[in-house]
Parts: sequence; C-alpha cells; structure tokens
Amino acid sequence: MVHGNWAETSGVSGIGDPELHESQEELQRALSWEVIAGHRERLMGLVRQRLPNTQDAEDCVQEAMLRTAACGDLDRERIGPFLTSVALRLCADSHREQERSRLLLPRTADVRTPEIPDEGVCDRDFGRWLLRQVYLLRGRERQVVLARAHGISTLEFARIHQISVKAAEGAFTRGRARLRLICARSMDGVVA
Repeated sequence: MVHGNWAETSGVSGIGDPELHESQEELQRALSWEVIAGHRERLMGLVRQRLPNTQDAEDCVQEAMLRTAACGDLDRERIGPFLTSVALRLCADSHREQERSRLLLPRTADVRTPEIPDEGVCDRDFGRWLLRQVYLLRGRERQVVLARAHGISTLEFARIHQISVKAAEGAFTRGRARLRLICARSMDGVVA
C-alpha cells in the first residue's frame, strides 16, 4: 500500500526549479482527477438507487467528485471509499431537504388568493364577537376555551387546575360545540 501524494511516492522532490514544481502539481491533479472520474459510473449506480430523480443523482455525483478533488492530500487508495461516503451523505442530505420541504409546505400561506382588506376587518370583528360569546359558556368550558385562546394547551390547563387531561379535553370539546351552535344560530338562523 502506497501512502502520500504522487510526488512523494514517485521519488521526485519538489526542491529546485519552481516551474518543475508547478508541472508536478498539475500532473498530480490530472492523475487524481482521472482516478476520481473512474469511479463516476459506480457512484451513479449507487446514487440512482437512493434518489428518485436522475438529475439529482447526477448533481450528487458531481458534488461528491468535486469535494474529493478539493482534498489534495487524499491517498489514491482512499479515493473510492471517500467518494462513496461523500455521495451517500449527500443522498441523506437530499432526503432531509425533501422531507423538510414536505413538512413546511402545508404551513406556507396560500399566495394565490390575496386577502381583501374587508375580509381581514370582518375576520377580526367576528373574532371579537366570538370571544364575547365565550363568556356565555359555563364555568369549566369557558375557562378551558379562554386558556386555549391564550395559547395554553389542554394538558397545561389540566395541570394548572389540577384536573385530569380527559376532563379538560371534554370541557374544551363541549365548549367548542356550544360555540359552533351559537355561531350557527346567529349566522344562519338554523340549528346546526
């Protein structure tokens, strides 16, 4: 097993002529790139199994090859395993990015339908009206709905009031159902 870079293992010393040293470095880079490029097809097969898109697989292989080429002091025997490791990590990064995008997509606002200012005013007015209706609810139902409106979860509400989580969730569900009924009666005049 040969260790070190090409100039060291070939017995050529870089001492002396600067042009000779530059040409040795260029030759070393060319030889390294040939070795790296020789792994391209193997990497493509490996990456295509893990990425659904051929273009993404090609990008991944090119990135792995460039990162390997940037490591000038890498032993020739380690280039193959290093390329494999980098390519697999890039595949994992790609999957993470796709999953992150998939999870964030539903959270984004719908930009196709801009909100009309009148709608915002009506929504705020409806929210104020609905909050006044919350005060018509019974004791525990009113407390839990107001707590939820202030961002307190039913679990936290149950701890604060020393009741079971099931009781808190039940009170919240009943309060929400009563608010729906109040809304239905006032908006449509129909019992929901």
